[in-house]
Amino acid sequence: MSSNWRISSFNGALLAAYFIPVWTIIAFSIMVSPIHGLYERPSVSIALYANDYLHLGKMATVRLAWLLALARITVVAFFAVFLAMAAFSPLRKTSSGADEALAVALCLGSVLSFASMMMASKVGEIEALRMHAAELLMLLGTAIVMLFETSPKSVAKAPAVETNAAASELSLQQP
Repeated sequence: MSSNWRISSFNGALLAAYFIPVWTIIAFSIMVSPIHGLYERPSVSIALYANDYLHLGKMATVRLAWLLALARITVVAFFAVFLAMAAFSPLRKTSSGADEALAVALCLGSVLSFASMMMASKVGEIEALRMHAAELLMLLGTAIVMLFETSPKSVAKAPAVETNAAASELSLQQP
């Protein structure tokens, strides 16, 4: 196994292992039956908020459910792109494309989890609030690690050149 995995890449892979299956199941549940899928535990706070505060009709609620499913699938897609790019070793060594895909997934997922958490607190859904808060903390934790983690720097060859230059100067000064 390669030894050039960074902590944020490893943490992102663990997040992807959670978010890809869980959010895909939630999104497909909403796609199959929009109203029923929207009123299940992972999305109930959004559904109750839409009904209590936005007073949406049936078709508007269905559109909201599909929009939520699309947002979740988008986050899943960016996590999948991150995993594919991180798994391919030459790509991981030369570019930061995997980090960019992870950053987009973290940003979109954090916004969705934060909005869901706020809606859950507004409508009084404690279990949904805990679930969204836990997801948000996982996403923000990885984002903080990515923010403060520096990329490994290659060893500079300049000191070696200076020692050679100093040695050549000494040889010219000696008779």
